[in-house]
Amino acid sequence: MTKTLFKLTTIFSMLIILCLHYQISFSFNIENEEDYFELDTPLPHLISRSRFLATTIKKGAKCNPFIKKNICHGVSAKKGSELLQCCKKRCVNVLGDINNCGKCGKKCNKQQRCCSGKCTNILHNVKNCGKCNKKCRRGIPCSIGFCGYA
Repeated sequence: MTKTLFKLTTIFSMLIILCLHYQISFSFNIENEEDYFELDTPLPHLISRSRFLATTIKKGAKCNPFIKKNICHGVSAKKGSELLQCCKKRCVNVLGDINNCGKCGKKCNKQQRCCSGKCTNILHNVKNCGKCNKKCRRGIPCSIGFCGYA
């Protein structure tokens, strides 16, 4: 009787774990604000489905670099902290994309991140310590990405 009860609880536990895993793995894909570039000024040449002017562009949206009124040709977003360009037919932020840092096709090295359009070593830079725009206090060095790490 004890073995049967143990087997049933084990099977029941496994079913619960599988159900939870299934629910987590196949949860609905809800679009975040992180999936979009929030434009500083609306683009009048983009026609949205509503009457309002387009104020967002989906990250990685398709574009054509040869069209004059491109959806992401030099467009400022997120209060000037992002600059959108059409790179390989996709809209990218050239101020923060490590594969297109400052301009299309300029890749940063492994230890570097793209901070304000420049490849920066975030392991030893006091103005970008560990991540972009994380400044160390005056006189405190940046070591392996931490301010004042001894």
